[in-house]
Amino acid sequence: MSLTASHATTFRDRIEKRTAKVAVVGLGYVGLPLAQRCAAIGLRTLGIDVQKTRVDRINAGISDIGDVTSADLAPLVAAGTLSAHTTFDVIQQADAIVICVPTPLSKSRDPDNSYIVKALDAITPHMRRGQLCVLESTTYPGFTREVMVVMLEQGSGLRAGVDFHVAFSPERIDPGNAKYGVRNTPKIVGGLTPACGEAVHALYSAFIDTVRVVSSPDTAEMVKLLENTFRAVNIGLVNEVALMCHKLELNTFEVIDAAATKPFGFMPFYPGPGLGGHCIPIDPLYLSWKLRSLNYQARFIELADAINTGMPAHVVQRCQDALNDQSRALKGAKVLVLGVAYKKDIEDYRESPALTVIELLQRKGADVAYFDPHVPRVRHDGHDLTGIANLDGLEGYDLVVITTDHRVFDFPAIVRRSRLVVDTRNAAKHVTGDRAHVFLL
Repeated sequence: MSLTASHATTFRDRIEKRTAKVAVVGLGYVGLPLAQRCAAIGLRTLGIDVQKTRVDRINAGISDIGDVTSADLAPLVAAGTLSAHTTFDVIQQADAIVICVPTPLSKSRDPDNSYIVKALDAITPHMRRGQLCVLESTTYPGFTREVMVVMLEQGSGLRAGVDFHVAFSPERIDPGNAKYGVRNTPKIVGGLTPACGEAVHALYSAFIDTVRVVSSPDTAEMVKLLENTFRAVNIGLVNEVALMCHKLELNTFEVIDAAATKPFGFMPFYPGPGLGGHCIPIDPLYLSWKLRSLNYQARFIELADAINTGMPAHVVQRCQDALNDQSRALKGAKVLVLGVAYKKDIEDYRESPALTVIELLQRKGADVAYFDPHVPRVRHDGHDLTGIANLDGLEGYDLVVITTDHRVFDFPAIVRRSRLVVDTRNAAKHVTGDRAHVFLL
């Protein structure tokens, strides 16, 4: 007998009575906030992660994710509502399985879905009839239907839409966002069948204020890619505007701020040293890769990617220009990079352009150090980097490069004490007085 709307109603009843169990696979920046939110409303939540150190810390009530405090996590662990595991056999207990594993790019900048594939291989031996399996990891349109469903069916011997529910729901986590979190960020869900849509809506509407059901997993996958392509393309535009304004000897930030006074038809985006984070530098390339397989070139995406990935080199050129104005060479210069997180006030340095800036400066022969109170240590390309402890020796650097505009930074003092500043974020825009030694993009 096929799963029907009545099965979805039974599933909804278990969710509403808080007797359902939810397994969350991957307890990183996406999975742990989701697991915490599920547990907070009383759903027994089983977290799964292959990193034993992470699992042990979670079970000790310690969070390493900025958006989940240990104070919020510890009571849920103590009550037994949330537990973390390194093995997948707990999948048998779950009514719903939510996959939140990374989907990076390969070295050739093609989609790397290997983490999803490994998770599915580990999940399927433990699946049972009536479960809901949701993918939140970003991928290309069609992956859920064409790859995930096939793997789940082959590995479990069950049939999607007949024996178990399948859906895609794009994560919308914005690390460090104090206004929007899991609960109040609207959620998009797309089920394989109408009954699948009913089931996934029942799950998420239990702990998220607004849930929008779309017609298919493919549509939900495309929604995610559109959201981040919109940002990537617009950031690419303003980054190119920065390059043009440099040629025209204009202040890019002044131009954008003036344009932003228009109350209609304009939305301000700002240039920077490049794109960072777990979504914007990566997700649009999932879409362009998929379209190349259909003999279509996503020109806006590829052009924006070329401009955005070229910004760290532009930053290094600005460093060379700034030093040259003082009859100094970049080679042998002592350079301090301020901030390696990909955006302000967080500890997340995934895909951070600051790391590329550091690498390019070192290739040019600069003696480079970094300071980031949120990120004291970095693991990048197999190498460990440790930041300096404080800014006591700021005056000893030939050049300071602001790559992340953390609010904790005292920019007036930094500008005053530095010999030379390249400000890629316009972080020191409110600093008055002598700014002759401050260079913008």
